[in-house]
Amino acid sequence: MARWKQRPEGSTWGDFGEDDELGRLNLLTPQKVLQAIKEVRTGQVFCLSLPLNMPGGNVLNQRRHPPVLSPTFKDGTPYMNMEMGRIQKDAIDVLCDDQVTLSMQYSTQWDGLSHVGAMFDTQGDGKMRKVFYNGFEGGVDILGGDESSGDGGAHEHAGCCEGGGSNALRLSVESYARKGMQGRGVLVDLAEHLGTGRTVVNADMLLNILNDQRIQIDKGDMLVLRTGFSEAIIDMNGQPDHATLEQTGAVLDGSDPALLNWITESGIAAICADNYAVENYPARTSGPGHSILPLHHHCLFKLGVPLAELWYLKDLAQWLHDNQRHHFLLTAPPLRMPGAVGSPVTPIATV
Repeated sequence: MARWKQRPEGSTWGDFGEDDELGRLNLLTPQKVLQAIKEVRTGQVFCLSLPLNMPGGNVLNQRRHPPVLSPTFKDGTPYMNMEMGRIQKDAIDVLCDDQVTLSMQYSTQWDGLSHVGAMFDTQGDGKMRKVFYNGFEGGVDILGGDESSGDGGAHEHAGCCEGGGSNALRLSVESYARKGMQGRGVLVDLAEHLGTGRTVVNADMLLNILNDQRIQIDKGDMLVLRTGFSEAIIDMNGQPDHATLEQTGAVLDGSDPALLNWITESGIAAICADNYAVENYPARTSGPGHSILPLHHHCLFKLGVPLAELWYLKDLAQWLHDNQRHHFLLTAPPLRMPGAVGSPVTPIATV
């Protein structure tokens, strides 16, 4: 049976191949990378990641907890400042070796295309199924939860993780890592134009900013949005105040059809923001078949446009402002972790 016989209206399913797992990352072509490299004029580099123990606590998402860093052990002995002379006579080496337990989407991150799917009738038989971008199916291609394991290509992707049962056999962020995630970034400084208070940004507002600043966005560019949210997190120093953060930083209005249409027509390859969720949550949507995350639905589920959250953009934004620029070389591969639906990332901007 074909994985899907009908696709969501306005989606890109099948446009990049029936087994495609990259979506619009396919637009990060060698030519696009060369275009991005032309934006490098000084060689200056900016780290766009928060410290991965930020925001601190779990007020942004109760499921996600800060990383726990610890030494590795052998026979009950922690390998930090370990004198190797204890193991091999006369050895002078001192060894440190550690490990970490972390939520893959706690801090600066990419959402994989397996992060958000939807109930959709892929076969035209009236049966709603749990499916993700390009028709990959929950319980067959993405395992875990209350879904039984299927065979859906498991032999190709065996060994995703040990002791698991929760694996994205398809649409894992590993595909981003293999791709490389390098191209031209375009920064739009919403905080500069709108302030750092909570503003829900629709298509008209975004287009007015683009026109006012004469910001050109081309097919295959990665859109980068500064709102000031992550800067507020840094200022809170690991003790985030939820009430304050709810009133901090612009968010995209995923309920605005014109904004979703602009994302489709612009051909952007990804959206990267310094806020939590990129879009207003919960969205201003209601009624049968609505999504509480309509921008995630549109980007991840329909178009295959990756979303990134909680990037740190203050220093880059200031430099670009001072030099009257908006474009830069962006390099942002996730961890190459098979089976993961999201990943920490340390994005690098080179100007």
